[in-house]
Amino acid sequence: MGGDRLEAEGRTLSNRLIVVSNRVTQITGRRAVSAGGLAVGIQAALEEVGGLWFGWSGRITEKPGDAAQVTTRGKITYALTDLSEEDHAGYYAGFANRTLWPLFHYRIDLASFEREWYETYRRVNERFADQLVPLLREGDVIWVHDYHLIPLAAELRARGVKARIGFFLHIPFPAQQIFVTMPWHRQLATDLCAYDLVGFQTEVDLLQFWDYVTRELEGEVQPDGRVRIDGRSLRAVACPIGVDHEEMATLAASADAQRQTERLQLTLRGRKLVFGVDRLDYTKGIPERLRAFEELLRSYEEHRGRVVLMQISAPSREDVPEYHDLRRDVERLSGHINGRFADTDWMPIRYINRAYTRRVLAGFYRMSRIGFVTPLRDGLNLVAEEFVAAQIQEDPGVLVLSRFAGAAGHMKGALIVNPYDTQAVAGALHQALVMSVEERRDRHAAMLEAVRANDLTGWRRKLVRMLLSGE
Repeated sequence: MGGDRLEAEGRTLSNRLIVVSNRVTQITGRRAVSAGGLAVGIQAALEEVGGLWFGWSGRITEKPGDAAQVTTRGKITYALTDLSEEDHAGYYAGFANRTLWPLFHYRIDLASFEREWYETYRRVNERFADQLVPLLREGDVIWVHDYHLIPLAAELRARGVKARIGFFLHIPFPAQQIFVTMPWHRQLATDLCAYDLVGFQTEVDLLQFWDYVTRELEGEVQPDGRVRIDGRSLRAVACPIGVDHEEMATLAASADAQRQTERLQLTLRGRKLVFGVDRLDYTKGIPERLRAFEELLRSYEEHRGRVVLMQISAPSREDVPEYHDLRRDVERLSGHINGRFADTDWMPIRYINRAYTRRVLAGFYRMSRIGFVTPLRDGLNLVAEEFVAAQIQEDPGVLVLSRFAGAAGHMKGALIVNPYDTQAVAGALHQALVMSVEERRDRHAAMLEAVRANDLTGWRRKLVRMLLSGE
């Protein structure tokens, strides 16, 4: 077996790690401070172990090549494949983002079940498998990421691949009664069972997977958590992804971050900052968040003129109609609230529809009195953990967190809210704004301990170790 070496449970194993994700991000230079948590975690794993990263290049071409384009930088080999316009429309914009994404986030009302999309989704996974197989070596272990690639292990098995293959789902796994509304639920669940290791963000996701397997596939969950089905077994675990808390604290204290926050502080003129940052996505609860802030200003008049909500929402999937509608609704609602409450020297909401680097966001986290993280459904939500990691421990802000974010399971120092309960969320915002510094410190300390205990490095090492060792 070729490749670099990794320590696992006290044994030295010699394996090459093969990572497969929908998009491949080559993180170099300034991109290192703007890349997402998944990309950062994958890059770090490959730099530590050595291996290959395979996936879509992000390019749409008229006639994609039959083989992946391979380059090597240091320990990492990148294998990139293009998509045709037809495949991108059906696999990515269609089935992945208009069927699986809304369904797994409990938005059946927004899910479209188009057979043509499903067939394209499978065809692209077949093509990924065809291009990956020639790149594999004996002894490789394969780690597949997210809902775009659920069928990949089954396709690799059909091509004779015997390697250990793991999968991690970065979004929620839906309850059985939600999942079965999709006509192809059984096929995709069976595909998941072709993996040797399946990882979920939360215990709830894991329990719902077990429930589906036992009810619909007549599988058996053993006392050690392994799943036996159709004569084979797989390991399913809950292992939430984390953040690099030391890096986030360093970014928040950087000179670039401080320059940006000083500019913002001058415009706030001593007012307290409530800060929200998300992709512009209907799962994030942004309209509900704005309405709760409006209720705060209506019900707690003492905060008028003394607090500002800054909501940064980077554009997302603008070719999908639901996202275009959401942007229009958010812009209209923020304008309505400003029109109702603004004064000549105070604008209560600053809505910004563009992206910022992680360095700048870290500075904004640090200066905020409240981190406002209220998704309607989220696999984990790394913003919550980044906010905690960026705080000044002597004078930290307060995290107001949705109970429907996976992070709520271990962020016990947050004010946990139901984002659908507008009055209760407004009450939590008021509580956070008037909270004593002593209570803020205690709450932050509890959350920081949880963030440190479940950081990005621990997440990737635990799952790679389990995949390599077969535990």
